[in-house]
Order: sequence, then C-alpha cells, then structure tokens
Amino acid sequence: MAVRIRLPGGTLKMKTYRELRARERDRRVPVMKMGSLYFVWRSKSQEPQQKPRDNLR
Repeated sequence: MAVRIRLPGGTLKMKTYRELRARERDRRVPVMKMGSLYFVWRSKSQEPQQKPRDNLR
C-alpha cells in the first residue's frame, strides 16, 4: 500500500517496486530508492487540475 504525504509544494509518495507506475519506473518523475522503498515526488505544478463538477440535477 502506497503512503501519500501532502506537502505545501506537492506530494511525496512511498511505494514498493510493484506499486510504481511506468513513468516512475522509467524515472520520468523524481524517484529515490532507499532499501526496498521508492520515494516519488510530484510537485503541484505536475498535478492535473481538477475540473469543477457540473450539477446536472
């Protein structure tokens, strides 16, 4: 189970190898390995913007 820590500049995730996504395995985003854990950093500028939900009812 991945652990997600929200920080002011983005999100720090701690994962095992099998939980990594392809872009994380290919190191297209910042990844650091310590022992058997991978630390993945995703800044707020990389996060997709959420669309406002339309109230249809």
